Amino acid sequence: MSIMIQTAIRLLATVIILGYIMIWIMMPTNTFWLHWLPRIHSATNSTFLGQQGGNILIYTAPVLFIATLACIYLHIQNKPSHHPNNQSISKEKMTGFWARPVIVKGPLCIVTWIELLFLFMFIGLLVWSTSAYIHAMFATITTQSASRLKEKVWEMKLDSIALMLGLVGNICLAFLFFPQTRGSPLLRLIGLTSESGIKYHIWVGHVTMMFFTAHGLCYTLFWAKTHQISQMLKWDKIGVSNVAGEMGLLTGLVIWLTSMPCVRRNVFELFYYTHHLYIMFVVFFIFHVGFNYCWITLPGFYLFLIDRVLRFMQSQQKVRLVLARVLTCRAVELNFSKIPGLHYNPTSSIFVNVPKISKLQWHPFTITSSSKLEPEKLSVLIKCEGDWSQQLYEELSKPSINHLQVSVEGPYGPATTRFHKYEKLVMISGGSGITPFISIIREFVHVANDVAGPTNRTPQVLLISAFKTSLDLGILDLLLPISGTNYDISHLWLQVQAYVTQESGPGGPNGPPRPMTENQQAYSTRTVWFKPNALDGPISPILGGNAWLWLAMIIVWFSVICVTSVATVTRFYIYPIDHNTNMMYSYTIRSIINMSIICMSIAISVSFVTMTFLWNKKRNLTETSRVRATDGPTPTASPDRELESLPNRSFDDCINVNYGERPDFKKILMEIEGSNIGVLASGPKKMRQDVATICKVSRNLQFESISFTW
Repeated sequence: MSIMIQTAIRLLATVIILGYIMIWIMMPTNTFWLHWLPRIHSATNSTFLGQQGGNILIYTAPVLFIATLACIYLHIQNKPSHHPNNQSISKEKMTGFWARPVIVKGPLCIVTWIELLFLFMFIGLLVWSTSAYIHAMFATITTQSASRLKEKVWEMKLDSIALMLGLVGNICLAFLFFPQTRGSPLLRLIGLTSESGIKYHIWVGHVTMMFFTAHGLCYTLFWAKTHQISQMLKWDKIGVSNVAGEMGLLTGLVIWLTSMPCVRRNVFELFYYTHHLYIMFVVFFIFHVGFNYCWITLPGFYLFLIDRVLRFMQSQQKVRLVLARVLTCRAVELNFSKIPGLHYNPTSSIFVNVPKISKLQWHPFTITSSSKLEPEKLSVLIKCEGDWSQQLYEELSKPSINHLQVSVEGPYGPATTRFHKYEKLVMISGGSGITPFISIIREFVHVANDVAGPTNRTPQVLLISAFKTSLDLGILDLLLPISGTNYDISHLWLQVQAYVTQESGPGGPNGPPRPMTENQQAYSTRTVWFKPNALDGPISPILGGNAWLWLAMIIVWFSVICVTSVATVTRFYIYPIDHNTNMMYSYTIRSIINMSIICMSIAISVSFVTMTFLWNKKRNLTETSRVRATDGPTPTASPDRELESLPNRSFDDCINVNYGERPDFKKILMEIEGSNIGVLASGPKKMRQDVATICKVSRNLQFESISFTW
């Protein structure tokens, strides 16, 4: 029954998406402006919403409705099912071609066929819109029309080009916030995560600012050539506000320039703080074009605001940090307490804030634990690669530390995973890129030992990890949890090939690989146990176990409150003055009123979320007490404790260490036999590109890149 409902939701969502795309395709044409739009406005034009009712109907409502459907779909998908889908493997083979890399180098990094298809579709929409707008605008420009306006033909064309650039830029802005919404149901519906969405946000952001910058420059040139430079200082009561547009453009340029890789990687603080100017950018944009038109571009921003409210609510909780494992390779593993009802998939991530280091900085880290293998713990690995992580490492290295206040947001991750569907799985990492693979291995350990499950089939796993020095080998200690449970590593076919590239072993740089010795394993991994604090609690989802269902209700409630409030104010305050002419009431005042209504709707949604959170918190009190009882011993004299030995010595035999050489990816991958082999790469950009190049020409290798830096 649930499969039928999911299929129906997908079909309905597909139909609405196609209709939504059709609107964008037809928008630059005369058919849309002269025939479709007047009919839509005549059908929706009322004393409550006026002409903005049509924009709400065809631009805003479809997106919010699809988001609601996506929440319901994900809610059904998350329900435990005892009926495995026999078609899953065949579907993977069907989609395998589209997931293959087609571009591995260049400014776009690694691009798959499906990404390239959507990229061409998006570029095609922009090219089509540009040409259609230009054709329609230039058709009305003649020598006679230019003489009547006392302008030259080329000046009128420049004016039209400037307007066209702004209209096409609005298309990009409409899609800008969708990939940036971390908990977006739309991303999960199409199989994307918040990390992969960052790449698309960057692409769309660059294109958006290029169009808007050209839009502003063309208008400035037009006003200068036609001796109308005073237009730059006008803030008209009715129509477009030039000053607001200029302020919005300047704000956007600041955001754009500080997001360039050279600034973002070297002065991250500057990038982080200036990126919050997006609020001013959106406000000035609304003042510039008026709120009626903004219904076209605001749906993605609405979903982003709802997600931002939820993130803020969760960030106010102080979570229980149980212990930290401090490694001499300048890495730490933080182990948090979590409620057993919080489930997440491998390769998920959370955002961590440590007020003692910085109250404003939030940093994303990959989760290394498995919610199935460790139902009451959540762990992340943090490598010292910046000032913030360096200060955290030094703080945890203090012998007197017994408590550390931490807040988190998340977890965020894929709605489903397909790692277990492969016959063999090769995971290639460089440095700290091993972190997402730790969670996958722990998940496989649980599946391989889960005799109560429908199947204990797991792929053969080969982990290839490259490290600079032998001290970094200590990270391999984290492949299994800190304490032993009733699992057997021998149930999982696992082989680890570790490469130490900058050191030579006893046999020389070309010596044969050898098993890891006890001395190499015991690189002074120091375990720090923290005292519990009454104000700290386990990590829990802000909306409880039925988070997607609650999110659907919030989207619906937010939409109803917002539209109802706008309709009421329009009918009883604006309509008596304007009478739906859009020629009497100030665009600026109307925009301020509508933005205030949105803020009010958000405040009401916050109240709703708060009540929901408190209700879920009461339900979790018993779970919280039980989790705290199992958090582990709290030291009375010394906060340090040696790492417990793992119960299965067979794990040591899985690891071979190769000194003084780099892994030959081509040789390793080409020697693997099988028809359905998954290849995951995580680490430096060049390494991922080299692996993608090899997989590109091999049909049996299904490549996937895992990256958290762009």
